[in-house]
Amino acid sequence: MTFTRPALQDLINRTRDDVVSRLPSPEILRRSDGEVYARVLAGAAHGLYGELEWLSRQLIYDTADTDFLERWASIWGLARKTATAAGGTVTFTGSNGALINSGTVLVAYDGRLYATTASGTIASGTAVVAVAAVTAGLAGNRATGQSFTLQSPVSGVNATATAGAMTGGADLETDDSLRSRLLLRIANPPQGGSKSDYQQWALAFPGVTRVWVSPQALGAGTVSVFFMMDGTYVDGIPLSGDVTALAAYLDPLRPVTASVTVLAPVAVPLNFTISGLSPNTAAVQAAITAELKDLILREASPGGTLLISHIREAISTAAGEVDHSLNVPSANVVSTTGNISTMGSVSFV
Repeated sequence: MTFTRPALQDLINRTRDDVVSRLPSPEILRRSDGEVYARVLAGAAHGLYGELEWLSRQLIYDTADTDFLERWASIWGLARKTATAAGGTVTFTGSNGALINSGTVLVAYDGRLYATTASGTIASGTAVVAVAAVTAGLAGNRATGQSFTLQSPVSGVNATATAGAMTGGADLETDDSLRSRLLLRIANPPQGGSKSDYQQWALAFPGVTRVWVSPQALGAGTVSVFFMMDGTYVDGIPLSGDVTALAAYLDPLRPVTASVTVLAPVAVPLNFTISGLSPNTAAVQAAITAELKDLILREASPGGTLLISHIREAISTAAGEVDHSLNVPSANVVSTTGNISTMGSVSFV
C-alpha cells in the first residue's frame, strides 16, 4: 500500500468546499476572509502530509533515506564503509645516505598529495618508501610508474620520484550499496562461515563490489573467494595489493578450521560486433554500450556463462533501438575456471 500525498490545490479545494458546506451561501465565502482561511489551513495540512509522506519512506529499509538507512543498518550490525586512503610505495633517487623523513609530501600530476608513512635512506642510488594519499578516496589510486614531485626540496634527493601501484583507495559507500548489503544481511542471517557469510564479510571491505565464494574448491576445508572492485579499476580486476588486504581482513573472521584463499579473477574482455542497427545513431549506440556494460556487471562471474539470449535482450532493451543483428558473439560465452568476462569493444558495422 502506497501513501499518497494530496496536492496543495486539492487540499485548498477540499477545505473551501468544507467551509462552503457549512455556510448558507457560497457568496458569503467569496466576500469574506474564509477564502484566506481555507488557503492557510490547506497549506498547513499540506506540510503535515509532506511529513507523513517522508515518514512512510523511513518505515522500511528498502526506501529509507540516508539517516534512517544507517540506523536500520546498525540494528543488523552493519555500518557504512568509510572512505579509505590509497597506499603503496614510491622509489626515490639521489645521493647515498640522503634521508627521506616520514611525512615527506609528494605531489601527483593532478595535484593530489601523498605523504611518506615511513622514513627511508638512499642506498645504491635509490630508496623505496611507503606512502599514502593525504586525502581518502578512489581518486588516490595510481598505476605503477607515475611520477610524483617533492612538494619541498629534500637534501640529496632528486625532486622526481616514481610511484608503484597505489591501491586501497575507496570513496564513502553510497546509499544504494549500503542498502544492498543490508537486504543481503536480512535475507541471510550469520551461519558460522557459510557462503553468504563470506560474501557479506568481503562486501564490507572498502572498494569491493562483487564476490563469489567456492567452498572446497581446493580440497576439503578450503574456501576460495573471488572478488571485483568495479568502481576502482576500469575492468574491475583487483590488484595484488587488494588481494593481500582482503585476505588479511577475512583472516580473523573465518572459522579457525577453514583455509581461505582470496583470488582476483582473470579478465577476458568480451568484444561485440553488431550489424543492421536501426536507427544507427550515436545515441542508440551509446545506449546499447551502456546496457551491455550493465549486463556484464550483473551476470558475469568467474567460470560462469553469459547467455547469448541475454546479450540480445540487453541490446534490444536499449533506448531507441528498433532492430539489430548480433554477429559476435554468436553463442553463449563460457568462462573457464577463474576467468571472468569484462567489457571489451562494441563495433557497429
